[in-house]
Amino acid sequence: MIGKRNKFSSKFGFIAAAAGSAVGLGNIWKFPFEVGRSGGAAFLLLYLLFCFVLCYPLLITEIAIGRNAQKSPVGAFKAIHHRQWTFMGILGVLCGVLILSFYNVVTAWVFGYFIEMLLGNFEVGRQFTTFTSDIEMIGGYSLFILAVVAFIVSRGVTRGIEKASKVLMPVLIGILIFLIIYSLTLDNAIEGIKFYLIPDFSKISIDVVYRALGQAFFSLSLGMGILITYGSYLKSREDIVFSGAIITLADILIAFLAGLMIFPIVFSQNIQTDGGPGLIFITMPGIFQAMGPAWGIAIGSLFFLLLTFAAITSIISLLELPVSYLVDQHEIKRDYAVWISAGIIFLLGIPSLIGNGYSEYFTHFIRYYGSEASIDFMTFLTDVSSNTLLPFVGFLTSIFAVYVWKRKKLFRELHHGNEHFKNSWLSNYVGFCLQFIAPVVLAITFILTILEIFFGIYIFS
Repeated sequence: MIGKRNKFSSKFGFIAAAAGSAVGLGNIWKFPFEVGRSGGAAFLLLYLLFCFVLCYPLLITEIAIGRNAQKSPVGAFKAIHHRQWTFMGILGVLCGVLILSFYNVVTAWVFGYFIEMLLGNFEVGRQFTTFTSDIEMIGGYSLFILAVVAFIVSRGVTRGIEKASKVLMPVLIGILIFLIIYSLTLDNAIEGIKFYLIPDFSKISIDVVYRALGQAFFSLSLGMGILITYGSYLKSREDIVFSGAIITLADILIAFLAGLMIFPIVFSQNIQTDGGPGLIFITMPGIFQAMGPAWGIAIGSLFFLLLTFAAITSIISLLELPVSYLVDQHEIKRDYAVWISAGIIFLLGIPSLIGNGYSEYFTHFIRYYGSEASIDFMTFLTDVSSNTLLPFVGFLTSIFAVYVWKRKKLFRELHHGNEHFKNSWLSNYVGFCLQFIAPVVLAITFILTILEIFFGIYIFS
C-alpha cells in the first residue's frame, strides 16, 4: 500500500481547491462570450438557475461518493460495493484527461498572450492564426505550464494542491476586482452594465437555454470525477452540503465578475458582443491598444495573467485525476504518477497543438458530408469530452445515486457534518432533482449533442 491517504487540512483548503477546479477558463473566457452571443442578461439568469437547480445536487453527490469510498473515481464504486459501475469512474477519468490535453494548449495561448502584452505587442490579436500555428513557441509554453502544475501536484494534497489553491484563488479574485474597478471608469461602461444586467426576455430561445445548461455543467467540473477525488480527501465530519453551496457560489461569483469586467471594456470601444471565442484572443488586444501604451500594457498583462491563474487552478485538479487513479489503483508513488500523467497528457495534446493552422489534417479534422464545413481536432475533442461525455456521466451519476446506491445511503453521507440536512426542504429538493430533473435534462442534452456532433443535425439552428 502507498501509506495513509492524504486529507485536506481545513474546510477553507478544500473549498479553495474545489472552487479552483470549477473556476477556470470556462468562467473568465467562455462565459462572457456565451453571454455576449446569447443575449446578455437573459443568458445570465438561466445560467444562475441551472447552477442551483441542477448542478448543486450533482456536485454534493459526487463529493459524497468520494468521501464515502475514500478512493478516486475508478476505485470508488468498487469500494462502496458496486463494482459493475466502475466503468463510470473510468469514463470520468478519461474525460478529464481528454479535456486537459487541449485545455493545456489553450492555457499556453493565454500565457503567450500575457508575454505579448508585457512586450506591448497588441498586433498579436490580428495574427491569431500565425500565433497558434507557431508550435515551437506554444509547445514550449504548454510544457512550462504543465511542469509548474506537475510540481504543485507532486507535493501532495496538503502541501501542494491545498497550499497553491489558498494562494492562487485570493490573488485571482484580487486581480479581477481591480480590473472591474478600472473597467467601470471607462466611457460608455454603463451601456455594458445595462446589456449584462438588464434582461431582454425576448432573447430567450431553446438554443439559449441549451447553452446556459452546458455552461453551468462544464464550469462546475461535473462528470469528470474531480469532485469524487477531492471528496475522498475530505474529513468525515466536514459539512458537504454547506461546502458544496460555497463552491457553487464561488463559481457563479467569478463568472459574474468576469462579465462585469469584460462588458464595460467591450462597450467602451463599441465592439460587437457576439464575437464568440475570438472576443478574448482577437478583439481584446485591440481594445487594450486603444487604451494607450502605458495603460494598455498594464491592463492587458493583468487580464491575461488573470486568465493564466484561472486556468492553472483547473489544470491542478485535472492532473490530480489521473494521478490519484495511478496511486490508488496501481500503487505507483505520487512523484512517478505525476510525471507519467503529465507526459502522457502532453503527448495527447499534440494533435490539438498542431490543429490550429500548422497541420492541414488536424485543422480540418472532421468534414461534414455534403458540405465544405469542417472543425479542427481541438473543437472535435471539446465536443466529445465536454459536450458529450460530461452530461452522459452526469446522467449516470444521478441514476446511480438514487436507484443503485440508494437515496438513503447518499443522505446518510450528506448528514455527516450537517445534522439539519435530514428531512429538510433541501434534502427533499436534492432527492427530487436527482430522481427526476437531472436524468431527464441530461439525457436530452446528451442525445442532442450526439446528433449535432456526429450527424451535423442542429435542432436549434
